[in-house]
Amino acid sequence: MTRTEWDILIGSTCLKLLLFPAYRSTDFEVHRNWLAITHSLPISKWYYDTTSEWTLDYPPFFAYFEKLLSIPAYFVDPRIVDLNNLNYGAWSVVAYQRATVVVTELVLGAAVLRFIRGAENPAMQRIISASLFLHPGFLIVDHIHFQYNGFMFGILLWSLLMARNDRKLASGFLFAVLLNFKHIYLYLAPAYFVYLLRSYCVSPTYTLLPARFLSLANAVILTFLASLGPFLLMGQLPQLLSRLFPFTRGLNHAYWAPNFWALVTAADRVLLKVVSRGQLGGLSINESGVASTSRGLVGDTVFAVLPTVKPIHTFAITVAFQTIYMGKLWTNTSYKSFVTALTLCGFTSYMFGWHVHEKAILLVLVPLSLLAAESNAYFRTFEIASIAGIYSLFPLLFTPAETVVKIVYSALWVLFVLRPIHRQVYQFPRTVTFVVIDFLERLYLAGFPLLQIFVTLFPLFARRRGAANGSVSEHSDGEESGTSPLEFLPLMVTSVYCAVGLVWAFIRLSVIYLARKD
Repeated sequence: MTRTEWDILIGSTCLKLLLFPAYRSTDFEVHRNWLAITHSLPISKWYYDTTSEWTLDYPPFFAYFEKLLSIPAYFVDPRIVDLNNLNYGAWSVVAYQRATVVVTELVLGAAVLRFIRGAENPAMQRIISASLFLHPGFLIVDHIHFQYNGFMFGILLWSLLMARNDRKLASGFLFAVLLNFKHIYLYLAPAYFVYLLRSYCVSPTYTLLPARFLSLANAVILTFLASLGPFLLMGQLPQLLSRLFPFTRGLNHAYWAPNFWALVTAADRVLLKVVSRGQLGGLSINESGVASTSRGLVGDTVFAVLPTVKPIHTFAITVAFQTIYMGKLWTNTSYKSFVTALTLCGFTSYMFGWHVHEKAILLVLVPLSLLAAESNAYFRTFEIASIAGIYSLFPLLFTPAETVVKIVYSALWVLFVLRPIHRQVYQFPRTVTFVVIDFLERLYLAGFPLLQIFVTLFPLFARRRGAANGSVSEHSDGEESGTSPLEFLPLMVTSVYCAVGLVWAFIRLSVIYLARKD
């Protein structure tokens, strides 16, 4: 490691240590409870325990990971792994769990370092690698909100590194391991399947290579057997799958992930207002959709004016788009084609999937980062997706202290990452059409500071207005004194504004990939 790389590691670690006392979400208690489940119960009861509402719903490799972490946790403080010690928040558990995130994220750090070695442009790759290790998404979601995304995306990047270095069997094995840590990476599976089948198991003359096919199949099968084998032997596979894939949730999450469905949901809300005023008389109102707020609750996915979207619809749209990209990947299995197709697989699932979480945008931003310096077209797509995607994570942190951290840190990341790449790859648009597009994109990006001002000030004005009208107590939902009836408007505006940018980035990347000649 160079001195600069050591400085980045030490400086970022110090910042993460300072964030130990920061706000933490219910995910913190989720993972503490999983430590307790895997430590206190036999493996036969892991996926049946309901002592806490935060039941184990990740694949077995992550459960084994939690079991491993629970061993030192017991020596740090036995109450951490006490199954009945719910909502335990002592400093011992806070420091221990925060530290495990910092340490396991070194898997990501090692991967991005190795990407520099052998890169076509080491200087530019060093910037991209630093941007990944210091990504605001990981700071927000892992080190404040609390999850282990850095560790798992580290495994993904190791898999991609193996693909870049033409070690495709190792790449497939690592991806199989990743799937058994967190099943959300199934979104990326079509790209891996097509890439490994075409480039590793089939010859240039389209002849199946049996030895390679069997070696890859055996690696994947053995990985899944190591993960699922104990539960297969105990006859618990149906129970395990029911935990991993609960289909009783709504189309949108509580905070609308800024995707295509967020725009559709917002359009339905607008149409409801218009139709309710007697305009557009040809449209009818579904009364069950009037009360629906699309907050991700069970059964809460009914539109008031537009046709209601069902899981089969989202699945069909997702498969249709991915099929197009996989056709392109089949004809071009270069590493860059694979990474682009992989990114589009994640992007498609994010855009059109059912009950997508806002944190899933990392499935797009991480692999897209590897393409940021390929050309001006790729960079602008990366720029729009990164700014909109990172900002879409801001609502996860709503306390004043963390608000300052997320804004300042993200602004510094944009300054020190996007500017040097922009100087390297920028090309002035060559036609009037592209000049207009470039202007509109810049105008859109310039709107984010204004959006932050609105999100910050609107709740203050709304509360004052409500208090002045004497309507605060009348409209309050009882959860908090002084709640405004428009309290969710900043969230909706954030979701819609970010969705506009992410949908446009999705379109841009699709056009770039499908139009590639190489």
